[in-house]
Amino acid sequence: MKIIRRGDRGEAVRDIQRRILDFGLRIEPDELEGRFGPSTEEAVKAFQQRRGLPSDGMVGPDTWGELVEAGYRLGDRVLYLRSLSFQGDDVRELQKRLNALGFDAGREDGIFGSRTAAAVAEFQHNVGSASDGIVGPDTIGSIERLRPALEGPSRAVVREAEDVRRIEQEQTLVGSCVAIDPGHGPDDPGIVGPSGLSESEATMLIAADLAAKLGARGAHPTILRTDHDAPSPSERALAANELGASVCISIHLNGGEPTAEGATCFYYGTQATYSPAGQRLAEVIQEELAARTGLMDGRTHHLAVAMLRETRMPAVQVEPCFLTNPREEAMLTDPVSRRLLAAAIATGVQRFFGTVESAAGRRSAGG
Repeated sequence: MKIIRRGDRGEAVRDIQRRILDFGLRIEPDELEGRFGPSTEEAVKAFQQRRGLPSDGMVGPDTWGELVEAGYRLGDRVLYLRSLSFQGDDVRELQKRLNALGFDAGREDGIFGSRTAAAVAEFQHNVGSASDGIVGPDTIGSIERLRPALEGPSRAVVREAEDVRRIEQEQTLVGSCVAIDPGHGPDDPGIVGPSGLSESEATMLIAADLAAKLGARGAHPTILRTDHDAPSPSERALAANELGASVCISIHLNGGEPTAEGATCFYYGTQATYSPAGQRLAEVIQEELAARTGLMDGRTHHLAVAMLRETRMPAVQVEPCFLTNPREEAMLTDPVSRRLLAAAIATGVQRFFGTVESAAGRRSAGG
């Protein structure tokens, strides 16, 4: 879709404004006839912040999707498993209630997938209803009558945290499929550095080096795009899911003032929930990037973009550099420095599987 931003006018802007107002945010009256002015931009930023999206004040695919999903309430529509999954706050509310009642609906991400459908069918069986996995008024009424306790930590988060411990104890990088997503593409160059290096070019270079490093350590890496195509984030997430990848590494680069610097890793999360496995993967990669490269530690943060939300395995978005910083851009054009970045990410992935000590631990043991 075309990105809608400050200065735009028209019916698409009016639609965004109506949805923003329904969400409880304020827009100045003189903008409400479809003018994307400063108060609309601030309202979009506030919405993005609440939904775990980058707060850039522009409406692209992720923000538009969240605006649509925020309009659904449980009971507004009949929910069931289909090839194009239902997505919305009604699904998220259903998952939250099923998890609270002890039925494993999976991560509370607002996507009605097979795990949520199985939890619905199991719930229906337990209350003596037809186990058809269809969520209509009768099933919703049965859930509400049981008054699920919604306070306290989500059981989905607790279960996923237990999965992290199992991965560290039972899995290994050797033989594991690793999906690598070089951000952007030929029709979407992303940020452009001072020398003209585009984000899409740089992420592909890093992806190739990372695949080589992971392959040398016994993994089976797969890069999710070529130099000539630019699948959507949802298409990339679907490809990673169909691969049965053990982890997914999405590579992007940051941008800002020429002095802005440092590495940052993101994992799936919102104000209401998060992925413990994604958080752990982000933490170990971030630690290795900071320790091995000397880059400033921008720490880890949650993010709810499609690539992190729609993947079914632990997934992270790694932003190892600011492409707009001349010194850090130079790291990306230098093969030796770029391979160092790739090695740091690969070691972080290896640590996630519990098969290698941290860089800090190795230095301590050596000293």
